[in-house]
Amino acid sequence: MILAILAVIAGLVILVWGADRFVDGAASTARYLGMPPLLIGMVILGFGTSAPEMVVSALAAMDGNAGIGLGNAYGSNIVNIALILGVASMISPIKVSSSMLSKELPILTLVTILSVFLLSDLYLSRQNAVILLAVFFILLAWAIVQGMKQRSDSLAKEVEKETVEKALPHTRVIFGLVARAIFWLAAGLVLLVAGSRMFVWGAVAIAGMLGVSDLIIGLTVAALGTSLPELASSILAARKGEHELALGNVIGSNLFNTLAVVGISGVIHPVAVEAETLYRDMAVMGILTLSLFVIGYGFRKKQGRINRFEGGMLFLVYVSYTAWLAISVIKG
Repeated sequence: MILAILAVIAGLVILVWGADRFVDGAASTARYLGMPPLLIGMVILGFGTSAPEMVVSALAAMDGNAGIGLGNAYGSNIVNIALILGVASMISPIKVSSSMLSKELPILTLVTILSVFLLSDLYLSRQNAVILLAVFFILLAWAIVQGMKQRSDSLAKEVEKETVEKALPHTRVIFGLVARAIFWLAAGLVLLVAGSRMFVWGAVAIAGMLGVSDLIIGLTVAALGTSLPELASSILAARKGEHELALGNVIGSNLFNTLAVVGISGVIHPVAVEAETLYRDMAVMGILTLSLFVIGYGFRKKQGRINRFEGGMLFLVYVSYTAWLAISVIKG
């Protein structure tokens, strides 16, 4: 028990520092390469911070505990919107761009509906898992193509701003700036994954000693633990004013979880889905996703944003949902 507790504490420390490096590297990479922060948030941050969910779900499926994988994916989606966006927006209100409302959020909503439809028979088959993975790769390719179409001249501006020694060759300056940004991006990613793995190992070990089910472990301990990279990254991105990076991180992570994490788990080991997963967990996930539309469109023709009050309401939803799970464990 002591070793597990130490792993949780050490994992948290590594996560906080790694998230700071990761956000700085991601934002710098976006500017130097002329890529929009939203693309970095959805693809690089979304993939990087969802790596723990992928690893945990894949290992759980290999061990025959696919319930942890499903709970981890859908629980992480709930954590991402209710807890992460809630806490991040209470620290610093997050603006919601019109592009987010017209493209990314509708896609996430359709993906959520697709996942509910495929699991409506309470069974995740390999065929369904392949469909989820196919949609994932299509969306990934679309995101990359759309993002690269929005390339700007930001690279030249950053080079001009940050170049100290004008005598250096132009290509050498570009290489140095990009290399530094990519180094911190990669280093931060390694720290995020390492820290989250330490946390999850300790947390799952503690939860296992308490004798709760695989699904509940996935929805609570594993979901919260593997979502810590998103939590740390989004909070720091919001504090640094990288609003698209913070929101894109959450949306990208939810797309990865719903499609890739569940898809990989289902391909490795098809699993019977508990009714509670569909009627409780996926229902809450869907309602939270739709709530972002209401919040994002704003009122009185003002730009939509998640303000501190709305962030507090999202956080309250997470607390209530967690209490709901705790009551179900006690009754069970």
